[in-house]
Amino acid sequence: MSNPGQFLAGKRIIVAGGSFAALSFVIALDQLWNPSLEHPEITLYERDDRNKSIDKDPYVLNINGASRDDGLVAIQQLGLLDEVRSHATLNGGDIKVWSDNWKWLSSINPSAYGNLPAATMRITRADLKRILIEKAERTKTTLNWGSACESAKRLPGGEIRVTLSNGTTQDCDLLIAADGANSKMRACFRPNDMKTKYAGASQIGGISHLPSGVPKPINEDYGLQMSSGEGVCCIYNPFDKERVAWAVSTVGPERELKTNFTAQEFSALKQEALKTASMFQEPFKTVVEATIPDTAFIRPAKEKFAFQHDAQLKGVIFIGDANHILSPFEYLGANLALKDGWDLAEQICRNTSMDAAVSSYDRLSIARFEPVFNFSHERIGFGHCTGKKWKFYKYGMAAQRAFKQVH
Repeated sequence: MSNPGQFLAGKRIIVAGGSFAALSFVIALDQLWNPSLEHPEITLYERDDRNKSIDKDPYVLNINGASRDDGLVAIQQLGLLDEVRSHATLNGGDIKVWSDNWKWLSSINPSAYGNLPAATMRITRADLKRILIEKAERTKTTLNWGSACESAKRLPGGEIRVTLSNGTTQDCDLLIAADGANSKMRACFRPNDMKTKYAGASQIGGISHLPSGVPKPINEDYGLQMSSGEGVCCIYNPFDKERVAWAVSTVGPERELKTNFTAQEFSALKQEALKTASMFQEPFKTVVEATIPDTAFIRPAKEKFAFQHDAQLKGVIFIGDANHILSPFEYLGANLALKDGWDLAEQICRNTSMDAAVSSYDRLSIARFEPVFNFSHERIGFGHCTGKKWKFYKYGMAAQRAFKQVH
């Protein structure tokens, strides 16, 4: 029997995209590879230049560590826990649910998994991306910034030919597609699988800057504010002492994604939020009025379930958002991507054939994605409940509060 991982010894691997999944994969493969075997020739192509790749997103990420399938476990496996912790804020991972007049309704209070220091670490996307890039730069992978994989096809001999944004081509034995939700590699190999599904709700929101401090009770934990049966909710995600992201949502027809607003459109967006959620008491209005204009958005909840690799995808593996997409009602995309990258590298190094490695990876990745996907639907139903359903949840949350107070 051949040694685990030997089927890729000396082979050529192209990684399309410089995402969290891509960087996690190349770091993990370098770390786990059997040094007695010839190392694969790995080349990563990312459309953005290095600095833009790091700085293009102002958001703060919640990297969770409440179970073995969470992103902090991958960070620990990659040997980056201490560095991430030095740039992060430790958090208990609590999720608070509030009424329209800020009465505490319910909460989820996860515990840290294993020996992790917290159930959540808050870190800017830029800091996490920089840490991963710097680690990847110390591996044997060649990182090509400002160069994208535009298309790919399988050659008669089984190799994959990738066309780059400069018009040249590169051949490889294995293509890792980590080029995001609008994956061009998926368009080449799964052209009938490009559509996302609308989950039934749309959000409007942005990031607010409050120099006097993010007001209580949304200054510490991820929170959900619910109307009293009118079907409106607002998600709050505090970034630091002065910044908090907010997103008001309602169910209804799908709205068009929009992120660039004129001054007039931005003013109208804020007025829409204030009118839609007029039942929400302060500090809701203060938060909305403090929105940074270039962070405003209209965002439909779009999603795509994970797919299993089959014989027609031989030589091509999709990870992260290139494979599966969560709606914005579950902020776990980075967590899933980090684990996808680690798990794929680990299965390649543990198995004796590519088919076995991919099959093992699919079992892990899909099993991890499915409950998160289902929970995002539950959250949409819960956050926008009306009528009898609202009363059911109301009494259920009251029972939970009573139980917690007793215990």
